Amino acid sequence: MTYCVAVVLDAGMIFASDSRTNAGVDQIATFRKMRTFERASDRVIVVLSSGNLAVTQSAINLLDQRSRADDDQATVWNVPSMFDVASLLGDALRDVRRRDGPHLSQSNVDSSASFIIGGQVVGEQQRLFNIYSEGNFIEATRETPFFQIGETKYGRPIIDRVITSGTDLQEAAKCLLVSFDSTMRSNISVGLPIDLLCYRSDSFHIAYQRTITEGDPYFTMIHSQWGAGLRKVFAELPNPYWDDGTSHDSQAV
Repeated sequence: MTYCVAVVLDAGMIFASDSRTNAGVDQIATFRKMRTFERASDRVIVVLSSGNLAVTQSAINLLDQRSRADDDQATVWNVPSMFDVASLLGDALRDVRRRDGPHLSQSNVDSSASFIIGGQVVGEQQRLFNIYSEGNFIEATRETPFFQIGETKYGRPIIDRVITSGTDLQEAAKCLLVSFDSTMRSNISVGLPIDLLCYRSDSFHIAYQRTITEGDPYFTMIHSQWGAGLRKVFAELPNPYWDDGTSHDSQAV
């Protein structure tokens, strides 16, 4: 399993993905789930992947291979919109699953995969898409400015409470890291390293990018202070009231 999340904001976009792939507690490996396509002053495209690793790698490699073709076919480098880029990736995913899916199903192997793809192509606004296993996709909106794939449930509450389209990029990056910390706390199938990328709207280049590894001072601080803060807020909450209208202390209960 993995965890990937991306947000599209007025100020730009934040992408984050873990790197853990496991087939059991004793078979853990690290594979990056983030891929970028960047051409200065023209386009920045970021892809996050989740699901069957062989399928996602094949789909992205097929997308990349087609982008280097010499003929006049549509590629990530020449299509005029992010919608077209999402369509190309959806098509590549369908082609891989059409080729490999029947063989994988014979061995009871799940061939499902999904992607988050976002960025900006010159001439239009930044856009973010969630591509499903069937190759179809939906687009983020101002009301729903983020997507998650993989192990999503543990990291969603903090994003729901904090992120809006007007959130600052640094605040959004901090929120996503807290989301990862919460997910890793509850699910061992998600783990470091975390790839984190920041894109500023209309810049057409990647602003910041880093890989957070084991022992990273900032992420360690996030883990410690977020946990301590939750315990402090919890302790300050008043005890619940019961049917008799009273609030009993924990010892009395």
